[in-house]
Amino acid sequence: MFDKQEFVKSVFNIKDIPKLRLPEVILCGRSNVGKSTFINSLFNRKNLAKTSSTPGKTRSINYYRIDDTFYLVDLPGYGYAKTSIKDREYWGKMISEYFSKSNYITFAFHLIDSRHDPTELDIKFNSILKDKLINYIILLNKADKLKQSELVKAKNTTLSYFSELNFGQNLIFYSAINKTGKKEVLRLLSELFYS
Repeated sequence: MFDKQEFVKSVFNIKDIPKLRLPEVILCGRSNVGKSTFINSLFNRKNLAKTSSTPGKTRSINYYRIDDTFYLVDLPGYGYAKTSIKDREYWGKMISEYFSKSNYITFAFHLIDSRHDPTELDIKFNSILKDKLINYIILLNKADKLKQSELVKAKNTTLSYFSELNFGQNLIFYSAINKTGKKEVLRLLSELFYS
C-alpha cells in the first residue's frame, strides 16, 4: 500500500488527460498553499512533485499514479495576485472543463493556509466541490508555523466559514515539517482504495 508513486504527466489541455482511467483524488488550493510539498511529504519523496519558490507557477493539471490504483491529481493553484487576467480566465476554463469531463473524481483535499483566514476564492472553490457533490476534507496546511493559541483560532475561524465541517473528521491540520495530519490522510486514502 502506497509503495509505488509515479509522476505520469502534466496536462495543459483536457483532451490530453491519461488514457488509463482510474479513480482521481484531487488536490486544490491557492497558489503557494504547499500542494507539491504536501505530495512529497505524504509519500516521503523529495522530488516526486516539483516545488517552486514562485507562486502560481503550476499552470497544468499534474497526474500522479499511486500503486496503479488511483491518481492524485494536482490542480493548478488559484488566486495568485501577479497572474494576468488572461491566465486567470485560462485557469477558470481549464478547471471547469476538467470538472465537467472527468467522471472519475472520487475525493478532494482542499488545502488552506492555516496562517490566514479562508479567502473569497477558497469559499468559491469549496462551493464548486459541494455543487459537484465531491466528498472532501479541508487540510489547514503549514500548521507547524502556528502557536497553540493560533491553532485554536485558525480552527474556529475555519469552522465559522464552513459550518458543515467537523474538526478531526473533514477538517484537520497538516504539516509537512512535523508530519501533523499525515497519518489521518493516509488512513483516509487506505479506507477509500484498499479496504
